[in-house]
Amino acid sequence: MSAAPDGATPLDAVDEVPVWLEVNGEPAVTWMCTPDQLPELVAGWCFGEGYIDSRADLLSMRPCAKEPGFWVTVPPERYQTVEGQERRRVLASGCGAVTTILGSLSAVPRRTARPEVPDLARTRALFKELFARGERYATTGGIHAAALTDGTTLLAHAEDIGRHNAVDKVLGQRILAGERPDDLILLVTGRISGELAFKAARARIAVVATPSVPSTIAVDIARAAGMVLVGRAVSGAPQVWAP
Repeated sequence: MSAAPDGATPLDAVDEVPVWLEVNGEPAVTWMCTPDQLPELVAGWCFGEGYIDSRADLLSMRPCAKEPGFWVTVPPERYQTVEGQERRRVLASGCGAVTTILGSLSAVPRRTARPEVPDLARTRALFKELFARGERYATTGGIHAAALTDGTTLLAHAEDIGRHNAVDKVLGQRILAGERPDDLILLVTGRISGELAFKAARARIAVVATPSVPSTIAVDIARAAGMVLVGRAVSGAPQVWAP
């Protein structure tokens, strides 16, 4: 909470710090993020970007003692390729400075089982629970959140100033616990961008839902991945894109 002139209402501000990551000795990303659950952020980002496929692929993760940052080691073959293709790292519009983009929609990881459209009434209730957990949201309103659910209960929850970071943190919670997010439902409070949809597809997520809307590229990626998108999920008329 920021200081305010005498007699004025205190000003609420959301913490934001730069946190850097090096993977196999090379700079990978600098996040502008909320400074908590940072190991989860690192693990989730590495998983979502295809650097690791499980906790076992995270050979080492060492924080810097002098400033917010981490050194990570992953298997060399995973550092060079993603989904069997040479890794293409590009500047992106998300919370991180770079992301991995696959060459075409044909390279998007495709689910083997067709996911079911979730119970939309239950999805609205889960979003209410997500919002109720938002301590920073209740204080400032200036925060994004994400959660993983099996359709019944929230299994992981995180808040961050960046919507991509919040997603990485909930993915990281599962990975560091030795579990995977396969076939789960991802709830996000911001729009579903193409970058976020790629991340969800690589994580084998079954459904991504948002109170906002997906982008057209996100819809194309979801169809290629066999993944369901739900837009305007807390409204009386949710929009569903199903493969």
